Amino acid sequence: MIEISFAPSLQRHHPIADQQLASGSLAEVLNAALAAQPALKHYVLTDQGHIRKHVAVFVNNAMHLPREDVHRQVPPGAKVFVVQCLTGG
Repeated sequence: MIEISFAPSLQRHHPIADQQLASGSLAEVLNAALAAQPALKHYVLTDQGHIRKHVAVFVNNAMHLPREDVHRQVPPGAKVFVVQCLTGG
C-alpha cells in the first residue's frame, strides 16, 4: 500500500481525503486517488494523462520528473504528495 495526500492549495477547490492505495504506476495511483474527487482531475493531469506544469508530485520527498513519465512504478510503502505550484512576485 502507498499513502497519497493532496496539498491544501488543491483541496481549496475540491476537498479530497488522504488515501491508502495499492502500489502501481504513478498514473494508476493518481487516477485511483482522483476517482474519489473527479472534479480535481483536470487540475492535476492533462488530457494526455501527464502531470500539469503547475503541479508537483513528490514520491518519498523526491520530486517526480519528468512530468510525462507517469508509468514509473511507485514502490510499496511510499508516500505521495501532490501540490499546486504557486508563482508570482
